[in-house]
Amino acid sequence: MDNDHIAELFSGLGPVSIRRMFGGKGIYFEGVIFALEVSGEVMLKADAESAPDFSAAGCRQWVYTNPKHGKQVAMPYWSIPDTAMDDPDEMTQWAHKAVEAGRRSAS
Repeated sequence: MDNDHIAELFSGLGPVSIRRMFGGKGIYFEGVIFALEVSGEVMLKADAESAPDFSAAGCRQWVYTNPKHGKQVAMPYWSIPDTAMDDPDEMTQWAHKAVEAGRRSAS
């Protein structure tokens, strides 16, 4: 996904910054990482407080296989609810949840 599309996706938050990382992109709002773009998919940050909301919305948690040990590792990032992809107001609500999770994890 290109940077312009990512910025448009989160325009309801305000300006976001995007940095290359992990073979993907880190997406930041006010200096807080709240999303990643991995293999063309944008994933939102969640934590113990917000992960149940993502799960209830049918989102998938990002899990990858560690190449060194062959074990699966669950990351604190979740797919975006399908309904939010076509609804800017709903996307902004989910993005706010992700920003708050990012702020909690940074403190």
